[in-house]
Amino acid sequence: MTSRPARWGSGILRWTSLRLRLVAVFAAVALTAAVSVSGIAYWLNRDAVLTRAQNSALNDFRDSLQRNAASLPVEPTCMSLNDAASRIGDADTYEVVLISRTSDGQDCAAPSNRDVFTLDDVPQTLRTAVNTRHLKDDGKYHLHWERISLQGRPYLVAGAQINGGGPTGYMLKSLDAERKDLNSLAWSLGIATLLALIGSALLAQAAGAAVLRPVRRLGEAARALGEGKLDTRLKVTGTDELAEMSQTFNNAAEALEKRVEELSARESASRRFVADMSHELRTPLTAITAVSDVLEDEADALDPMIAPAVRLVVSETRRLNELVETLMEVTRFDAGTAKLRVDEVDVGEQVMACMDARAWLDSVELDAPRGVLATLDPRRLDVIMANLIGNALKHGGSPVRVTIGEDAGASGGAGGSGASGGSGGSDAGGDIVVAVSDNGPGIPEDVLPHVFDRFYKADASRRRSEGSGLGLSIAMENAHIHGGDITAANRPEGGAVFTLRLPRRPRANGQNGGGQAAQPYDAVNGENGENGDSGSSGSSGDGTAGGAQK
Repeated sequence: MTSRPARWGSGILRWTSLRLRLVAVFAAVALTAAVSVSGIAYWLNRDAVLTRAQNSALNDFRDSLQRNAASLPVEPTCMSLNDAASRIGDADTYEVVLISRTSDGQDCAAPSNRDVFTLDDVPQTLRTAVNTRHLKDDGKYHLHWERISLQGRPYLVAGAQINGGGPTGYMLKSLDAERKDLNSLAWSLGIATLLALIGSALLAQAAGAAVLRPVRRLGEAARALGEGKLDTRLKVTGTDELAEMSQTFNNAAEALEKRVEELSARESASRRFVADMSHELRTPLTAITAVSDVLEDEADALDPMIAPAVRLVVSETRRLNELVETLMEVTRFDAGTAKLRVDEVDVGEQVMACMDARAWLDSVELDAPRGVLATLDPRRLDVIMANLIGNALKHGGSPVRVTIGEDAGASGGAGGSGASGGSGGSDAGGDIVVAVSDNGPGIPEDVLPHVFDRFYKADASRRRSEGSGLGLSIAMENAHIHGGDITAANRPEGGAVFTLRLPRRPRANGQNGGGQAAQPYDAVNGENGENGDSGSSGSSGDGTAGGAQK
């Protein structure tokens, strides 16, 4: 089941990936639209405000200039220019400067307010434009204007020369009031843009919740389906694409549930068939085995032409008997009826007894300190070691070495070149580690993940070899029932190594990182053990190791 931190992490990831992107898109669109509209509105209003203000001022200036300066003589006196400038200028509206050549041949500049506006404030470009005759308009002078900034404040400067040789007048009008109005408008549009951005974010949040809620439910349903809850279904509402997606998920889940039920039924039928067949074969095999034993005892007295056939029948009968016992062991694991008959044993002595029973003492190097005690099922340990050592002898290279040690921290990686020897006599906590290594060619990398699969054989040419392909899988099941595990790897110096890791006492909950959970185990002597479980799968003395694979 998915942990709560993992769900929180996935939720945060979903938020930062889908919902945040949706909010960002909404916000970007709203911001773009708001900025565009605000910008257009600002520039339109700015143009309208400035145009209205300057047109009003220019028209008033033109009319006042005609009324007060047109009557002046061609060469007026400075006093008359000052009087005209005072009449034209309006401190509340604009200031003016009148320029003309006087009767004594001097240039006179008469400002309405010398402290506010003088001829020096008029741009040279404007002076040139004002003093230029327009030949296309009968050589008349036109009114010209510019917007300038003086001491950080905006102004409108305009100038005109009275046609007919009259004086030239310049006007200065402050646009500070219009600037304040435009600044207020800009602040209003900025606030409106911010509100639009906040509104779009809230709208995106609501839309994201509406869109992502079905997606989140779909994710939760898919996770539940992956955890084995095949009856998980989604509620379908509406007719949009999300509803269609939910319906598609429901159809897929229903088809998967039916398929799994069919496969489970077939698997159960296959297991029942194997179990029934194994039990049914035991009775005739018992009779055949008895007859084959008699024939084996009389093989020397038989005709030399018949004796090889008799020995072949005896050998194949024993092989068939071992295969039936192995299949029965498999059915016990599959049915969950396999139990442990535990006793406190010396692991080294048990491994040595296993090797001695199969005449492997001369073929295998044993590094086993005495006093490595553990509470386990001796028969199942014998099955495990018979398969691992037999597999190394059959498919590996000499010398085969068995190393027994202890892992006090239970943190060392399995599958090394051998277990480190533990201190003798120690029964402290930690795991028992048994490594079986050989000096053969090793295990191909594509075969390593499958060495513990049932009926798997790496070499297709050995499909009909002595092994059944169940030996290592049986060994793994016997390790799992103790709460342990077996790993396979290749040694850097060459050869393969199988590492068995067993707890000192069987873990009742099978917390071994994978495989079948450990079954309840009986007390010493196994008084309540299952009937007929005394067969030793893969423990025959011919070294076949119950069909060991590689």
